[in-house]
Amino acid sequence: MADLDYLFPIKSSSSKVFNAIATPEGLNSWWTKTCSGSPIEGNEYELGFGSGYQWRARVARATPPSDFELLITEADADWQGSRLVFRLSDSNGVTNVQFQHLGWPTENEHFRISCYCWAMYLRLLRRYVEFGERVAYEDRLDV
Repeated sequence: MADLDYLFPIKSSSSKVFNAIATPEGLNSWWTKTCSGSPIEGNEYELGFGSGYQWRARVARATPPSDFELLITEADADWQGSRLVFRLSDSNGVTNVQFQHLGWPTENEHFRISCYCWAMYLRLLRRYVEFGERVAYEDRLDV
């Protein structure tokens, strides 16, 4: 198994960051093209990334404003059964974000591409929370 692990600061409250990572409106602002669901343990999210990429996830953990975790239930084979984990902690007006994508079957090409993509998306998360910046879905990996 292989895992991705990122740690970075966002200059905002953990409640604002939590809303950005756990609500459809927030997720659509920096990651998904379309999203539905609610941050309640056991609930299902539909994660849309365009034609042919309609994925599903179950909320494995939701403890506002500090923890949010999704278990991927329908997706590409490499993502199937993996977990997206966010852990947030406040420190003097800054939220430290630990993001992990756990449970990759192997460090293959898709894993390496996803390392890059997650870095880009997490940068967009930060810009969305700190500045309200929203980038059109089609342009997100080119910003």
